[in-house]
Amino acid sequence: METSGLGELEAVLAVARHRSFRVAATELGVSKSALSHAVAALEARIGVRLFNRTTRSVALSEAGAQFVDSIAPALSTIRTALEQAGSYRDTPSGTLRINTSSGGARQAMPIFIDFMRRYPEMKFDLVTEGRMIDIVVEGFDAGIRLAESVPQDMIAVPFGPMLRFAVAASPAYFERHPPPRTPADLVAHRCIRTRMPSGAMYHWEFERHGEAFAVDVKGAITLDDPDLMLSAARAGLGVTYLTEWTIGADLKAGTLQRVLEDWTPPFDGLCLYYPGRRHVPAALRALIDLIREHSGTAGERPHAAAPERSATD
Repeated sequence: METSGLGELEAVLAVARHRSFRVAATELGVSKSALSHAVAALEARIGVRLFNRTTRSVALSEAGAQFVDSIAPALSTIRTALEQAGSYRDTPSGTLRINTSSGGARQAMPIFIDFMRRYPEMKFDLVTEGRMIDIVVEGFDAGIRLAESVPQDMIAVPFGPMLRFAVAASPAYFERHPPPRTPADLVAHRCIRTRMPSGAMYHWEFERHGEAFAVDVKGAITLDDPDLMLSAARAGLGVTYLTEWTIGADLKAGTLQRVLEDWTPPFDGLCLYYPGRRHVPAALRALIDLIREHSGTAGERPHAAAPERSATD
């Protein structure tokens, strides 16, 4: 980060966005003290305090709020101009920031590794979190989510196979509890429940013969991470609902036993998505081309918002 000019303005926007010097410094790749000095230097030069700081909190002053509202659109325009100019480079450079879920990151990791091997001059910043965010506001170049979760007005690039959920438990569990024959039988079972990033409980989704419905399963344990759900199922704590991608090795090895297979049809998998813009940065374009190379994806398409699905993608 530069200590004057655009660097100082980017520093102010990052602190304003996160309400934290520590988090903003991490995002910008600088030390907290360097970021604090950059903001203080700008405040001294313009003669106005932009932030009210205490030992526990950071908040914009009235002048700071007006300043941020004024410079944010201008900086966005400058970033776009820089991206457009950079798109004419033969070799991608700079930092590519991607936001996704932990499951999405695991599935996309082979592509990310290939990308970094091909473009060693690039820096790659991957942030994983369950909640959906506004990638534009948070300063990301693109996001990766389930196709049905891609926000409205984004350009979506599908990649990877169709996904499918599996209902399963350990053989030891099914020795104690008769396997369910229909989703309705789950009411008699101890299920490993899923908490969504929003905090709501996920209702397991089923479909057969054109009939789709969801079941609010019951159980003694509630988790929000697929790896923890998998561990709990292996330990015989109950029935779980996870993607085949997550649970496939256990099904093949026999450590978990699948049930209700004809009630869980496949659905569209992951998409990389980004804001529709005329000039796509060279680095993002290179990643898109690599995704198509890996998966044979035909192209991009506008996408519409859809309901939140399980965090186990």
